[in-house]
Amino acid sequence: MDAKDLITLIAKALVDNPEQVSINEIESNNTIIIELKVAKGDLGKIIGKQGRTANAIRSILSAMAGKTRKRLMLEILD
Repeated sequence: MDAKDLITLIAKALVDNPEQVSINEIESNNTIIIELKVAKGDLGKIIGKQGRTANAIRSILSAMAGKTRKRLMLEILD
């Protein structure tokens, strides 16, 4: 399972409108940026209180980054 699939799985489990979850992956030399877009009403569920949920997702990505030897970044789009 790659990072894009994992983020899709986590995001769809957290939100009320899983059909509106959109993931875009931008890859450069040693960085992969994953852009996550959800419905307006679900944005708070992805970010969480004081950003705890978003930070937890980013922690999972940083653990995966050691495996891929690339820097993984998550951007949550409005």
